[in-house]
Amino acid sequence: MQSVAGIHWHFEPLPWPAIVAVLGIAVVSGHLLDRAAQRRHKELAALAQRLGCRFFPEGEQGDDDACEPFRIFRRRFEILDHVDVAMDTLVGDIDLFGGRCRLRCGDYHKGRRGRGTSNITTRRFSYLIVQLPWRTPRLSIRREGVLDKLAAVIGFDDIDFESAEFSRLFYVQSADTKFAREVLHPRMIQFLLAERPPMLDLEAGALCLSNGKRRWRPAEFEQHLAFVRRFAALWPPHLLRAPAT
Repeated sequence: MQSVAGIHWHFEPLPWPAIVAVLGIAVVSGHLLDRAAQRRHKELAALAQRLGCRFFPEGEQGDDDACEPFRIFRRRFEILDHVDVAMDTLVGDIDLFGGRCRLRCGDYHKGRRGRGTSNITTRRFSYLIVQLPWRTPRLSIRREGVLDKLAAVIGFDDIDFESAEFSRLFYVQSADTKFAREVLHPRMIQFLLAERPPMLDLEAGALCLSNGKRRWRPAEFEQHLAFVRRFAALWPPHLLRAPAT
């Protein structure tokens, strides 16, 4: 019994059955999580084989270089220490945009460690990156949020298009407005309205598809790759160029 400011507190120790039950739940939960991770490794390894890609369960050397241009990977937690790790990475070559492209996709774990503690909080999400055969101006296409609408009120507006529905639903930024309007021609706009993809980001000659919020199911990687194939098929022919040498 403890007394604080005249108030008496009495703490009863947990009975052994309760302690054993808690420990048992922790062990079972850890086992189930481990089995889920192993199943995910196996399914993504099978996907890599179907796509003709190499599979790296612990990530591949050069992951950071491929991810660095995109803001979803650069966005930092507001703390001192960061632990960022690529996992379950698929790497291979595919034909897109009129040339041979390097495909990289997988999971990304962004972690944070607080001051004076070993505890790490992790945010996990999946991504798909295609290295284009040539460089393009920067272009970002994402669903418009509340903060974007507030920014527009004070003058930080995005690029508007003839489709009022598209302009309302998507936030588009580019240093080259002419390029953005050429890429987002009427058929491309109708395609994006129908598909409602996560954020598309063109940076440093590469295309990234992700919203930085969650991990995809293994089947979703194939669905997103199919989306990128359709996106590439709608790419304006006059913007296709010979591969950079």
